[in-house]
Amino acid sequence: MLIGECGTLLKAGLSGSAIVPPKDTPLGALGATIKGMVQAYADDGAVFAQKGDPINALASYYYGFGWLHFGMAYGLLAHAGEQSACPFTAPTEKIPPSLTGRLTEKTGRYLRLLDTACSSVARAPDKETAAGAFADRVLCAGTCYARHGSFLVARGEREEALASFSYGHGWIDAGVRAGLFAVTANREIFTI
Repeated sequence: MLIGECGTLLKAGLSGSAIVPPKDTPLGALGATIKGMVQAYADDGAVFAQKGDPINALASYYYGFGWLHFGMAYGLLAHAGEQSACPFTAPTEKIPPSLTGRLTEKTGRYLRLLDTACSSVARAPDKETAAGAFADRVLCAGTCYARHGSFLVARGEREEALASFSYGHGWIDAGVRAGLFAVTANREIFTI
């Protein structure tokens, strides 16, 4: 998928989603926060794309998708259509060879960032509760996207790996913001 198309898809997913809980409730406020974060990453990605920085545009869009899909999975957001689109349905646009060094560095840094995020949180709700079960699911998403991204790096598919790391970290970061995790270390890497 072209990086610009990914941004268009993210904006469509955002505009097609509605906050489910009443706005004057804590969950309604959290839904608004999730939508706000998705909008911020969509905007950041558009700025990066406009400035000719496809690496940061790609990372921003997939990070935004992580937040969006977290919000939908947690029941905070609902998509007006049948289903919100997924950016992983087509291969990611290749980054120009002149940017290979930057892509390699950012991909390695985002792998370390996601690994650090996953190891810096602990489930906050009791494991026997629905929130506890969902926290485990969110952490599983983060670790699975870290593993999948590492597999892609080994295959030389750095664009796909960066997308995977960014998306997984979006899930973990949203889970922290939602109160599903206690941050046990590296608080500065989360948007709280």
